[in-house]
Amino acid sequence: MKIGLMDSGIGLLAAAAAVRRLRPDADLVLSSDPDGMPWGPRSAEDVTRRALECTRAAAAHGLDGLIVACNTASVHALPALRAAFEPGLPIVGTVPAIKPAAAAHRKVAIWATPATTGSSYQRGLIAEFGNGAGITEVACPGLADAVQHADPDAIAAAIAVAATRTPADVSAVVLGCTHYELVVDRISAAVPGAELLCSADAVAAQALRRVPATPGGGTLAVLLSGRSESLPAAALAYPEGAGLAVTPATA
Repeated sequence: MKIGLMDSGIGLLAAAAAVRRLRPDADLVLSSDPDGMPWGPRSAEDVTRRALECTRAAAAHGLDGLIVACNTASVHALPALRAAFEPGLPIVGTVPAIKPAAAAHRKVAIWATPATTGSSYQRGLIAEFGNGAGITEVACPGLADAVQHADPDAIAAAIAVAATRTPADVSAVVLGCTHYELVVDRISAAVPGAELLCSADAVAAQALRRVPATPGGGTLAVLLSGRSESLPAAALAYPEGAGLAVTPATA
């Protein structure tokens, strides 16, 4: 079993760690685009082109399935990725957990990048799955970039700003960017009493349901803008990255 994960940067670590927890023997191929980050401000066409390039690089390793572990790429590139690679390569996108949040809570906030906040895509998800809940969209400028660089001061500052924009009466916060899941403990401390809803576990489980359950070797391959590399130093600052780094073999 070989699972690829694609993202603009290290946001894919959360889903990769979730796959590893569920199937420690799964071989993982992590394909990101540090040369092109950030993807949020780019046009839909450019995001799609870069997502296709990252996926081609990963697919060359003989994948059984691919997780698009990036909200921006899932918004803009999923149709093109599926047209190019399915049915031979099953592809699972990442959608913010609005539906379960609104099913269980009456006051919800969605933390997302400025490009996603207020987008027709996110507004469409709210309209379809909002279940009549009061939902506040909260832009988090600079947070994904701070997480990408593992800059603790910048992370703290971005979270503090987002927390001031979050209504005090929300009982749930949906994390609408995969990078944010790497600092879930720090976000939780900034919005005490609110349940945080992430996507990594559900995405990992869905991907594993769609691929053959054949034994793997638990190996890891890392592609940075198509180049075979080790995990970047910033990835090792997070438990998810540090855990993957102890993988004994490389695919």
